[in-house]
Amino acid sequence: MTDIGTAAVPLARVLRGGLVESVHSGHVVVLAPDGSERLVLGDADATIWARSSLKPLQAVAMLRAGLDVDGAALALVCASHNAEPGHLEVVRGLLAGAGLGVDDLRNTPDWPLDADAAWQWRADGHGTEPLTQNCSGKHAGMLATCVAAGWPTDGYLDADHPLQRATRAVVAELTGVPVELATVDGCGAPLFSTSLRGLARAFGRLAAGDGLERRVGDAMAAHPWHVAGTGRDATRFMEAVPGLVAKDGADGVYAAGLADGGAVAVKVVDGSSRPRPAVLAAALAVAGVDPALVEPVGLTPVLGHGSPVGEVVATFGA
Repeated sequence: MTDIGTAAVPLARVLRGGLVESVHSGHVVVLAPDGSERLVLGDADATIWARSSLKPLQAVAMLRAGLDVDGAALALVCASHNAEPGHLEVVRGLLAGAGLGVDDLRNTPDWPLDADAAWQWRADGHGTEPLTQNCSGKHAGMLATCVAAGWPTDGYLDADHPLQRATRAVVAELTGVPVELATVDGCGAPLFSTSLRGLARAFGRLAAGDGLERRVGDAMAAHPWHVAGTGRDATRFMEAVPGLVAKDGADGVYAAGLADGGAVAVKVVDGSSRPRPAVLAAALAVAGVDPALVEPVGLTPVLGHGSPVGEVVATFGA
């Protein structure tokens, strides 16, 4: 198995006052609509944990098992949401539609990702809860899937639960990569390994395929706010590029599929989220997206006393 650190190459430089202050290394793969390589930096076949970028694939598994939601609700099943009020309303609706409530959620309690939402949540007298953790939409979808399939909701996070066995098979199918490893994600759900190329391949199918894969991709592209939230770059990228399906993941992961079937996947090996927008914007330009659409989203200023004194710049471009 490839050591992703050893095979990594510089992807972005952090400039402060005209000096390179730091460098972020990693891997990038850009696939053409026919699956051929447009760009590979580092190792496209490195084994990775896709983290929350795996959520749309997990959503496909849920639909195949009987979950019947669309639109904003399906987008939220794929989300790492801010826990803004509109996000929480949809999570509660997903649960209520299955005859369940927030007490049935088994994901890790946390504060809302959005600073304003977290402040208001605390001001209203709440603490950390599964509802406000960014993966609660996925967990609500998993619970609703269990109800639809006639599977027990107890133990839905166990690796040998029918839902998780089905999910593992779908991840391998959509990526075209056998699942070699499994672990537990930060939210408590099983997490399955794949490769960067496999992740890109799957996102191409979400954006331009057919059937349930396309149903998931269409929901995300049509409801980008529900996939992340106010000010988040995943939302902004999808708002900027028609038909784009994009999903960020913890520890430096990003994946995107384009309406023509092209796709991009990124892994920053130091796990930082800081370079991801600039790197994704550069990779999308290589994939054929008009740079004028994505460069404003990828712009990541470096601040000095609250004012820009530099920026994060990708090492490559179209």
